[in-house]
Amino acid sequence: MRTQNAPTIRLKNYTPPAYTIEDVELKVQLDPHTTQIKSKISFSRERGIKAGTPLCLDGDELKLISISLDGRELDHQEYKATPQALVLRTPPKTKKFILEVVTELAPVENKKLMGLYQSNGVYCTQCEAEGFRRITYFLDRPDVLAVYTVRLEADRTDCPILLANGNRIKCGKLANNRHYAIWHDPHPKPSYLFAMVGGDLDVYSDKFKTASNRKVDLNIYVETGKAELASYAMGALKRSMVWDEEVYGREYDLDVFNIVAVSDFNMGAMENKGLNVFNDKYILASPDLATDTDFMHIEAIIGHEYFHNWTGNRITCRDWFQLCLKEGLTVYRDQEFSADLRSRAVQRIQQVRILKSGQFPEDAGPLAHSVRPEAYREINNFYTATVYQKGAELVRMLATIVGPKAYRKATDLYFKRHDGEAAVVEDWLKSFEDTAKIDLTQFSRWYGQAGTPTIEVKDSFDKNTGRYKLNIEQSLKPTPGQKNKRIVPIPIRFGLMDRDGNELPIVTKSKAVSNDVILMDKRVMSVTFEGLEAKPIPSLLRGFSAPVHLKYNESDKSKVLRAQHDKDLYNRWEALNGYALQLLIKDTKSRISGKKNKPDERFLTALIATTFDETLEPAFKAQALAIPSGQDVAREIGKGIDPDAIYEARKALQIAIGKALENDGLKLVVQLRNQIQVADEAEATGIRSLANTILPYLVLAKINGALELTQKLYSSATTMTDRLGALHPLLYCQSDNAIANAALDKLFKRYRKYPLVIDKWFSIQASLPGNKGLKRIKELSSHPLYSLENPNRARSLLGVFAAGNLSGFHRADGKGYKFYADQILAIDKINPQLAARLLTLMNNWKMFEKQRATHAKRELTRIAKTNGLSRDTQEIVDRALG
Repeated sequence: MRTQNAPTIRLKNYTPPAYTIEDVELKVQLDPHTTQIKSKISFSRERGIKAGTPLCLDGDELKLISISLDGRELDHQEYKATPQALVLRTPPKTKKFILEVVTELAPVENKKLMGLYQSNGVYCTQCEAEGFRRITYFLDRPDVLAVYTVRLEADRTDCPILLANGNRIKCGKLANNRHYAIWHDPHPKPSYLFAMVGGDLDVYSDKFKTASNRKVDLNIYVETGKAELASYAMGALKRSMVWDEEVYGREYDLDVFNIVAVSDFNMGAMENKGLNVFNDKYILASPDLATDTDFMHIEAIIGHEYFHNWTGNRITCRDWFQLCLKEGLTVYRDQEFSADLRSRAVQRIQQVRILKSGQFPEDAGPLAHSVRPEAYREINNFYTATVYQKGAELVRMLATIVGPKAYRKATDLYFKRHDGEAAVVEDWLKSFEDTAKIDLTQFSRWYGQAGTPTIEVKDSFDKNTGRYKLNIEQSLKPTPGQKNKRIVPIPIRFGLMDRDGNELPIVTKSKAVSNDVILMDKRVMSVTFEGLEAKPIPSLLRGFSAPVHLKYNESDKSKVLRAQHDKDLYNRWEALNGYALQLLIKDTKSRISGKKNKPDERFLTALIATTFDETLEPAFKAQALAIPSGQDVAREIGKGIDPDAIYEARKALQIAIGKALENDGLKLVVQLRNQIQVADEAEATGIRSLANTILPYLVLAKINGALELTQKLYSSATTMTDRLGALHPLLYCQSDNAIANAALDKLFKRYRKYPLVIDKWFSIQASLPGNKGLKRIKELSSHPLYSLENPNRARSLLGVFAAGNLSGFHRADGKGYKFYADQILAIDKINPQLAARLLTLMNNWKMFEKQRATHAKRELTRIAKTNGLSRDTQEIVDRALG
């Protein structure tokens, strides 16, 4: 039989729990096949709830061994137990009572990686969103907060390390080579933040002294023999702790902070109170094994999970509709952390790239949903770019509207009011209303409306009066389930420039303008600036101050001027990137009709000038040189997409850039490589990025000596960044496959014992464009080191193929879709959460030209009609087809 659709859960139907939990005691005897969980739970009936109201507890594939109430074993008539639920038919009439339940699990057989499972012999848990119910029967909802005490028992040889949330209060030896450890977390928390770990692990340890001089033990547990690979992560953790004290006034609150890195994990990491569990790709690193981008991600994700201690743990969310309250806010916090430690401009560019490549298409497709959804069928499917990235943009807009001092004052009030509570979005906004004395009723619409607004700007200048007028209009297209959209406030950070690139003073009587921000809170509005001698050049949406589409008919000459002089570095980058995107769209459409466009010399001149501008940091220049991706072009075209035409247009522009750089570009790469030897690590990161951005252009354009230099750089590389930076052009940009295959073989043989590097080896081949892509993907899917059971490995091949290989995945014959659908169905039987997330990469199938769209629909329909499909995947495919 086909999967029955899960019931729809709606925000408007939220009701508080009839019972709450004060204390939880767990006794866990770890065993691969027969782990026993003894839970002792203190329940309390809520005021207004009738005595005897049935107690309904959540379960998921559980095996019940025994159950007792207030010390008395229950008769079968007094309860109903299934693997999915436990119902106490007639609870005691007393307000409080204690329920004891024993369940039995087989962690080694748990391939869903939710609840308690084993990863390379290490017992670990993942309980967000609804994994705790796979451990014991429970009120598994985020608004039930309790104090936990956990006793873990295991074989000392197999599990010398035993960890849980909070502080360890006791440990000792037992008979038969077993031992125990008792952990107590004094801070009430919801079940999704529960964690425990047992295994044979190495540890990298350090200490931290808080602002109030409390000493905290810091430990990062990793697979044996890999402790030194956690040194960078430890430094990132300490930097996070300092930053949160200085910027938000938040101090850590336990005696110990533990991190455990495992190789099988559905997510990037999990913020369990005092015991974060990480995907090891975001912990293990050395220059020989990890790229500069890996180090950046490690620092950001370490920060993200640590910052959750206050925005997620100390204050959690009342229900899963409020997920953005912890995730959007914490993403904003980790973004600002990275911006303070690294180049703020480069970080913002990278953030917007991610937003536009992931969240904007989500907002424009069948899976569009608001930052705070109104309904869901499977909560795991709402860990999305909209909740995370767009959620962060809403916080950024708030900070822009009220200013930095008022923002800090509001967050202080939020922490003071709601510490130890399960909060809602309205609690967050109320803190701003009360401190900044503003009405955020209109702003709250951002949380309830899906879709990306468009602001269209038209301007005019009256030379007789010296007045310059901006006419601005906002609009928002209908999205699934939301036809009628309402006006939202949009902060537009801006500046005015003269024809020489100088910044002009802002003189206006408009109440909508505060310093350098226009608050667009009407459907149509006008802002007039005075005292100008000539028509200025507007620099709009500086720093990408709102997650919107900007329509402004800007001349190419104006773009070039902004690219060279705009004081806002984000907008300086945007001018060049927008110019390149405009060229790529035009050339793509020409190629569809059988024509080609000549290189735009004005653009190339501006790009080369930026490349050799000594006032700009190398990391910024690397971003400026990186042309829009194929996905960027497809997103802007919107309908009737032809991936082959996009691929050819991008290739033509890359060759044109390579020819424009020519010998000067080759000399610059050599010069940059020499500079690395004397640069500090921060500078070296930017230098490597610039060199590795230039190199593929030169090889693709067949600049004399470029291929030889690339081979030399690959052979002499001492870091993974340089190694992959040279391998990329060898694989994609030249026709001699023997050279590329030899380089791939060399990488594989050297690192075959390092899974995270082998993931990269799979990924770089999964990106192979054109008709070669699918053939290589199929070969790799049969490789001995490939496994659908490991999320990292599956994502490294399938995720990269679908998300990053436009021409290879979206083949005109539909074979890319068929292969992918087969893989999704295979994964769904093992790990539904992973299958559903990979399937979201097909959600914009309707945007492609008719032949491709027909093939994609056929495969999605085949998935939808498959018997026994998980509810995770069923929801995604139904919405995609809808």
